[in-house]
Amino acid sequence: MIRFLALLAMTVPALAEPRPVPRPAPEIVVMSSRGAVAVAPEVQAPDASVRPVTRLDDAVRDARAGDAARRMALPLVDVAGLVRQAFRPIQRDDELILAMSRQPRRESAAGGGICGRGSIQGTAIPAVPGPGACGIPNAVRITSVSGLALSRPTRMDCGTAQALDQWVRAGVLPEVGRTGGGAVALQVAAGYACRTRNNQSGAKISEHGRGRAIDISAIRLADGSQISVLDHWGGGERGRILRALWRAACGPFGTVLGPESDRFHRDHFHFDTARYRSGSYCR
Repeated sequence: MIRFLALLAMTVPALAEPRPVPRPAPEIVVMSSRGAVAVAPEVQAPDASVRPVTRLDDAVRDARAGDAARRMALPLVDVAGLVRQAFRPIQRDDELILAMSRQPRRESAAGGGICGRGSIQGTAIPAVPGPGACGIPNAVRITSVSGLALSRPTRMDCGTAQALDQWVRAGVLPEVGRTGGGAVALQVAAGYACRTRNNQSGAKISEHGRGRAIDISAIRLADGSQISVLDHWGGGERGRILRALWRAACGPFGTVLGPESDRFHRDHFHFDTARYRSGSYCR
């Protein structure tokens, strides 16, 4: 029976987990006066060169631990501009960009623009108070647009700054071209002012009083000359350029008035961002 069980153990594969097997130690032979005597070897520790078999569940646990260590809490920015923590893969920058608003954004240290455009240079300033219906809630002070300096820093809102920038890029720069060496600045006749339309008693508040208007009287050129609304409207090459500039402003601005509109605008263009259901009002 004992022999049968021994043979059965040799033929059936071991179900237990394999363990490192110690190497057999040789018999120790001791010579004495009575002859050679075999001594039973001492039990030896397992050979260090035999590595233990790693259990599958141990390997899975170690892999998961490493994965968890790599998945660090990443700072994410939500649409409200708040930083929160979440275990998520790194997202592309364009997925973290805040929704654009009409709130002015300050210049960066690298000299970036404001009002959402690098081409608009200036600074965000505190809200301009009334009196009355006057004032600019989200005010900026603009110094240049699309590379053209304003003759003086001018207060307005971002919508007006963006319209002015669009007019310069789509109108002034291509229409003036290389005339007089090219345009370098805008001559500002009026910016923010709490007053009525055309300074007339009893008239409605002007868009100038809301920071939504700007008056331009001339385009300064690199050679020191200028294209003047008063001097050049209606005649010659510079008159042609002025008419093209008046036309280009009709669209970016809601109201465009020039020398042919009335006696109050014979020496400048009036631009404002008031909007009408019928479209831009241009005279």
